[in-house]
Amino acid sequence: MTTQPDHGHELIPRPESTPDAVRVALARIAPHRLSEMEQHKEQALAAALTDGKVGHLRHWLAYWQAQVEIERRPDLHSRHQAALAAVHATDSRDDPGFGEATAELRAVEAEAQQAVSG
Repeated sequence: MTTQPDHGHELIPRPESTPDAVRVALARIAPHRLSEMEQHKEQALAAALTDGKVGHLRHWLAYWQAQVEIERRPDLHSRHQAALAAVHATDSRDDPGFGEATAELRAVEAEAQQAVSG
């Protein structure tokens, strides 16, 4: 596991870029999401077997690396939770708050993705 000190407190070090390391990290910081991760893995594996492309598995790993990044960093986690709450507080997609909240969700996910791919 490695660390990135430039964004403050982290709950755990960033895991290595392997499925096992990402799963262990998720189990430590968000065990309630393990079944979601497993289900997503089964879908990615089925898609990879169907069309013969490992890209499905690469996408799965990249997605979960970013999810662990969000969960392990309180700064990203709080922004993510606030954006989700804002989305759920809107009445429809036409609500101006919906667009702002979804933009923030995309920004948090992009920041997490960039952190783990850089």
